[in-house]
Amino acid sequence: MPARLRRLRAAAGEAAPALLGFAAVRVIGVAVLFYWGHRRGRPAAERMATLWDAQLYTEVAAAGYDHGLPSPGADTHTRDAYSNLAFFPLYPALIRLVRAVTPLGFPSAALLITWVASLAAAWGIFAVAAWCHGRRTGVLAAVVWGALPHAVVESLAYTEALFTALAAWSLYAVLTRRWIWAGALCSLAGLTRPTAVALVAAVVAAALAASMRTRGRRAAPGPTEASRPTEERWGPTEGWWGPTEGWWGPTEGWWGPTEGWWRPCLGAAIAPLGWLGFIAWVGARMDRWDGYLAVQRLWHSRFDGGVSTARQLWHTCLHPASAPLTTVVVALVLCAGAFLCALTVAQRQPLPLVVYGLGLLVIAVGDSAFFAVRARFLLPAFPLLLPLAAGLARVRSGGVRLTLLSTAAALSALYGAYLVFVGSHAP
Repeated sequence: MPARLRRLRAAAGEAAPALLGFAAVRVIGVAVLFYWGHRRGRPAAERMATLWDAQLYTEVAAAGYDHGLPSPGADTHTRDAYSNLAFFPLYPALIRLVRAVTPLGFPSAALLITWVASLAAAWGIFAVAAWCHGRRTGVLAAVVWGALPHAVVESLAYTEALFTALAAWSLYAVLTRRWIWAGALCSLAGLTRPTAVALVAAVVAAALAASMRTRGRRAAPGPTEASRPTEERWGPTEGWWGPTEGWWGPTEGWWGPTEGWWRPCLGAAIAPLGWLGFIAWVGARMDRWDGYLAVQRLWHSRFDGGVSTARQLWHTCLHPASAPLTTVVVALVLCAGAFLCALTVAQRQPLPLVVYGLGLLVIAVGDSAFFAVRARFLLPAFPLLLPLAAGLARVRSGGVRLTLLSTAAALSALYGAYLVFVGSHAP
């Protein structure tokens, strides 16, 4: 058996508890969806593949993109008032590919991609969390991610699962100094969601810090990296699946004399290509430099620095009894996200994780789009869960942990069914 395949099997064995735990939580959620749909006479699978944005992604996969902005007189309550140029191309392209090579229709292909991507995301979350805090924390982080209030989105035909998978593995590549992999995966994430700008910032910041450290050490020779105290280094030098290498090959360390500063710089240069490429393509298609911004304005999405979010939070606090359930839950998620982000900074989590989590929080709070979608914007911000997962890992009683996770999974399943079948806004 080739060495790389052996490493992959060993890595899968290490991650198996996390993947099984995550899958169990999501199976509960999907089972509740199917039961609720059966009771209401509305097929759950169809709903999962066509709900809100899911319908638009399959539309892009089947018919392609619009050629410009809609006519000024279009009815704002219809699809004609919006443009699908707001949706990034990787997910629709994968739907078309799966549709072409399998007998599945576009909706089924979209769901298949999401479910596979969600497992890849859980694996990536486990890898990052285990690298930072140990295997038990990695398992718990993956399970907690599957039991979040809006975790139902991880099973719908949305892009969050695919984006989280690419982001998690890109960040793991940064942590283990595989800069080319980090840049390539970040570039693919940039073709998936506009919020990939937070991931680009994380990869670029980490790469620039690494290259400057390397050049600084060469300019002023001193103790070798191996002789430096652990706390002076940027985390451990080995991953959870081997002392110096994972299944994709040897670690490309930025500290070694043979690596040089150019690898981090090359990774940083590759990272924004996907995001910038699609933004430029939309501008060229519309023949205006601000084409993508114009499309986003149609969807009421612009960065207002958190003014609209603060106004909505204040109104919810003043009139909690009259606020819809979805608004209350989103408000609680945003407040919890801000608290957990502060913890990641206080605990001195690795730089790329802090930048990525903080970036997604700033986007979720600062965007003026529909308030109901802000919690979904935070769903890929898994580094914010690391303090929570590490805290659960320190709980001595396995029964207490199981009770907490089971309760979270049940509440997530019920709330997910509410979002899919009852809620009047996109999750």
